[in-house]
Amino acid sequence: MCCVMGFLSKLYSPEQIRPYFDRTKSRGPDDTRIETIPGGLLCFHRLAIMGLHDEGMQPFSLGKNTVVCNGELYGWRPVRRELEAKGYVFRSDSDCELLLPLYEQYGLGMFEKLDAEFALILYDGERDRLIAGRDPIGIRPLYYGYFSDGSIAFASEAQNLLGLCETILPFPPGHYYDGERFVRYADLTTVETCSADDLETVCAQIREKLIAGVEKRLDADAPLGFLLSGGLDSSLVCAISAKLLGRKIRTFAIGMDLDPIDLKYAQIAADYIGAEHTAFHMTREDVLSALEEVIRLLGTWDITTIRASLGMYLCCKAIHETTDVRVLMTGEISDELFGYKYTDFAPSAEAFQAEAKKRIDELHMYDVLRADRCISVNSLEARVPFGDLDFVRTVMRINPELKLNTYGMGKYLLRHAFEKDRILPDEILWRQKAAFSDAVGHSMVDDLKAYAETVYSDEAFREGCAKYDYHAPFTKESLLYRDIFEKYYPGQAAMIADFWMPNPDWEGCRVDDPSARVLSNYGASGK
Repeated sequence: MCCVMGFLSKLYSPEQIRPYFDRTKSRGPDDTRIETIPGGLLCFHRLAIMGLHDEGMQPFSLGKNTVVCNGELYGWRPVRRELEAKGYVFRSDSDCELLLPLYEQYGLGMFEKLDAEFALILYDGERDRLIAGRDPIGIRPLYYGYFSDGSIAFASEAQNLLGLCETILPFPPGHYYDGERFVRYADLTTVETCSADDLETVCAQIREKLIAGVEKRLDADAPLGFLLSGGLDSSLVCAISAKLLGRKIRTFAIGMDLDPIDLKYAQIAADYIGAEHTAFHMTREDVLSALEEVIRLLGTWDITTIRASLGMYLCCKAIHETTDVRVLMTGEISDELFGYKYTDFAPSAEAFQAEAKKRIDELHMYDVLRADRCISVNSLEARVPFGDLDFVRTVMRINPELKLNTYGMGKYLLRHAFEKDRILPDEILWRQKAAFSDAVGHSMVDDLKAYAETVYSDEAFREGCAKYDYHAPFTKESLLYRDIFEKYYPGQAAMIADFWMPNPDWEGCRVDDPSARVLSNYGASGK
């Protein structure tokens, strides 16, 4: 990951802005530059992944235009050759150096052409305007707020803008800011007409598109690693990658010291694909000691996100401290596309599709936020194959009748798509879905709830919840998280839309805890 920040305002000098920008130095520890542009600043912390030499340092400039970008452009090499044929000369091996030539060629139409995970800020010197844009899913973070002089400011994380802007909000995914307004350039989740393809055709497409999405993301000049929980999604990413690369890959997993459910399955998957596997363990003390720091780096009060982040953060911290890995492949975004345990209760195909749309549209506030912060704070970069734009479009167009769990097994389409490949053992390919925050060990969530009970008496809990009008806490655990969040992000609760919970309008989903463990269909998922 890298970190970007930019604005057109005379309020702050480079020296004044540096302390705010350096709050996220861990996103880009390799180099830092704060560059003066006419009327403002563009800032960049670099984590070198592509084009590791000094020439790949940003900002990039072309004529009067300047850009900073936290992103990966996929399929960029043939695009570069096309631009070179038009006379452009490149001085680095960085994919992001293509952005200004693309902007010069296509203007704001550039955004529709990007197959990328990105957040960028671009100064157009010809028109004296500041442009910003974010990828369609929001895999790369970007926030905005307004200075006291009314000028807009952008930054990779909300904490960069704390103390500078009264209100901070996430930049909407799939949009660009043209200097005056936000414009939507991509919508992956609105489907006018679903595909009429049958199940076998659909599964063949899923297989083809996911393999392509994985292959794109294996392109890195820095050492590559893989998060392997032992669940279906991360195991598929690892197995596909191992086959494409034709060599041992390095996989990592974490679990509680007492009941690490996923570690067993991660080892089975790693052994089957011949990976060089490392398993980390965490204790109750590790979890509670990390809790406040995790909430601070996440910038959320959501129960599910915080629970699931604790294991991921500690795993990535261990990877950073003990290896040379700089890029991590992950399995996020599969659940939103193919279903959770609770979507087994969807009352209709239309309801399933609407829920998938909602979850993907809001991903940047939940699972994607979790993965970004846990990985980037440890100076690593995330790659998310299930978030490949072509893959997401393809899956969203599938007739939702086929995605309903009428097979006795969730995510049947994804499992069946790779059934004949034999790249995973059946006990992994057909393993029931387990919630990540539980699968690292049921004791972790129990420990968090027990700790919250020691922090608040019943009276203190009632009084504490009454302090909050916006999505008030409803358990002692959620109050604990909200109080810590407000300590670091006072008055910014609206950055998160709601608690991540199963759809309460569906029969079987009216629960008071977000864990799938409380659902009647959880069964053997956590064993």
